[in-house]
Parts: sequence; structure tokens; C-alpha cells
Amino acid sequence: MKATIINIGDELLIGQVVNTNAANMSQQLIAAGIDVVGVYTIGDQADAIRSTLDNCLNMSEIVLITGGLGPTKDDITKKVLCDFFHSELYENEEALENVKKRLAAYGRELTPINRQQSWVPRCCTMINNILGTAPCMWFEVPGSTPAKVVVSLPGVPFEMVNLMQSEVVPRLQKHFHTDCIINKNLLVQGIGESFLSDLIEPWELALPDTIRLAYLPQPGLTKLRLTARGTDEAALRRQLDAALKTLYPIAGEYIVGEDLETLPELVAQRMCAAGLTLATAESCTGGAVASKLTALAGASDYFLGGVVSYSNAVKESALGVKHETLMAHGAVSEETAREMACGVREHLGADFGVATTGIAGPGGGTPEKPVGTVWIAVASAQRVVTKKLQCPGRRAQVIERTCSELYGLLISQVRG
Repeated sequence: MKATIINIGDELLIGQVVNTNAANMSQQLIAAGIDVVGVYTIGDQADAIRSTLDNCLNMSEIVLITGGLGPTKDDITKKVLCDFFHSELYENEEALENVKKRLAAYGRELTPINRQQSWVPRCCTMINNILGTAPCMWFEVPGSTPAKVVVSLPGVPFEMVNLMQSEVVPRLQKHFHTDCIINKNLLVQGIGESFLSDLIEPWELALPDTIRLAYLPQPGLTKLRLTARGTDEAALRRQLDAALKTLYPIAGEYIVGEDLETLPELVAQRMCAAGLTLATAESCTGGAVASKLTALAGASDYFLGGVVSYSNAVKESALGVKHETLMAHGAVSEETAREMACGVREHLGADFGVATTGIAGPGGGTPEKPVGTVWIAVASAQRVVTKKLQCPGRRAQVIERTCSELYGLLISQVRG
């Protein structure tokens, strides 16, 4: 089963708004057993919408469209779809009630321009958008069995995501009877992507045709995604289990987690499972370590707090780093990282304290400590573990790599 995606909006074309919808929609479709064969970003022009829709229907059974459903004059998607399917707009009562409800929630009254949100082509199936005023519209194209489908969704990302998850994908699976898809994620750390590929190449070549392997590299981490696809779910699960059993003897020392997307998720899982608490002391990462952890729901179960100690004075006053340590070894040193981790653990009463201190760049480097030099530390009541990093790349890459390496070091201590 093939799908194409059309994202409409002049703001997407000029880069004013980042098109996150395409990535999210593709991920949801692929997870549902539907292959994405094209993604198109176009402006708010009727001719462009019509021609792109025509081309997409020639190459796929499913066309998903986002954007252009607002009440203003430049939102023309409904009118174009109405013309494309030789239909007419009418006021849908269910959609109108939803518009009234949404406006009332913000203390606003229905206006004539807002009322237009409830107008939909008569030939479509209206799907209510409980998070917004623009409805979702499902069209079936006659001429094939099952009929090809065009779905128009609002462009607001959180509205689109909810509609895709709760309505569109389940309807597509039922309409087309899609294959069963099972994904298995493995988080790998401590070995580069190319070295990992060489290590597991014989294993990868021996995988059955029903299982595909993807390498998804991130700074300091490689995610392996195994995707099994077929009609027999039980058989697919047996094949995946068998493949994993033969992978661990080869690369098990580098596999730090399963069935997770990111290292912060793994940190949260390990800390909560062990009933441990965490505090962070950050210099070069500027709060990024804590931010990635607290972005996850349930972080309060283990995360106590953090200190962004960018200056030496704050390292001394808030974390208890000795003045003599800073004078003798500098802020970017093993000794300072060690005292930062111990200080934040003791000051905040956590089971574990972690620390980062380094030179993220682009300036500030020296021959002895070039840009990208970073020290990280993990402290518990029993021991302190430190690690020196030399992170290549620009500032954002240094910070991202440092975070990943620190999470990995923490995970190894919780696991150990």
C-alpha cells in the first residue's frame, strides 16, 4: 500500500515554519504498514494543489493533505477539493457544533467567518477535530477496489497528530487491510556506526526477508530499528525474537536499551525502576541535560533539580567546587567535573549527581584544551566516575554529544 503526502502553505515554502507534519505523518503511516512514496510541499495556489493531487493519485492509493483549511481568504483547500471532486460546500451540523464548542472554550462567540469552518464538500465524510475548528475530510475516489482515499487534515501540528492517531490511521488500516508491522528499537552506544555495521554485517545479511534493519545515528548514539512486516503477527514476533537472540552474543556489550527512542527515556526507566534520584550540575551544556530529562512525563519521580553553573563563582558558591581546584586545574578538568557532581548530589540530596564542564565553542579553546574538550562525571555515594570527551563539530553538536555521553555513563552506573 502506497501513500503520498501534500503539505500546503506558503509559510512552509519560505522556511518561516518548519514542516514537522511530514515527518510525523510518514512515521505514523510506515508504522501502520503503509509505504510513503512521496512528500510534497506546495504553496497556497489552487493550480498547484490540483496538479499535485492529480499526480499523487496516479502513484499512490492514499493521499494525505495538510493545511489551507482556515476561515480566511488564503485558505483554499476545501474549495479546491470541492471542485476536484465535483461537489458543493454545505454546512455540516456536527462540525458547526464543534466550532461553537471550541470558541466557547475560549470565551468567544460564533462569527460569520468562523461559521465557514463548518462548511465541507457534500461528497466527503467529515471527521470531527476535537482540538480545533477545522474539520478533517475523508474522500473516496471511485474506480478501484478498495477505493483510493484522499484525506484533508488541518495543518496545526498537534491537531493533525491527534487526528492521524485516533481517526485517520485506524480508518486507513480498516479500509485497506494493511500488513502487520512490528518495530523493535535497540539503543547502541560505545561504538561508531561504521564499526557497528562491520561488526554485525554477517548477522544482518542472514536476516529473513520479512525483517529490515535501519541505522539511525545520533550524536553519541546509534539506534537500530528492526522492522518486521507480514500478515502473520505471531510468526513475525518469533522471527524478531530469534534475530535478537543471535545479535546479543555479537554486539550485546554495546546495546544499552530496547524499545525506547532516546537515551533520556532509558535514564528515566532505569532511575525509576531502581527507585533512585538524580541531580544535575551543568556548565557547557547550559541546562540541556536537565531539559531533555524533564521534557518527559513523570520526570518528577526521580529528578530533583539542577544547577547551571556557567561561571566559576557559581561553581564555588552553589556546588562547593574548591577555589584551589579551579586555580590549579581550571574549570574544564576532571577534578572540577568530579567536585561539581559530588557537590550537586550532596547539596540536593540525590542518589546520583552528574556534571558537565567543557568548551562548546566556537571560541574559548587553547592548544591544551581545544574546542570540543569536555569532562563529564557521575557521582554516587559509593564512587565517582569521570570521562574525557573530544567532541567534533559545532557548538550544538558538542552539547548534544555531551548529553548523550553523560546519559550513557549514568546508565552504566545504574546498571552496574
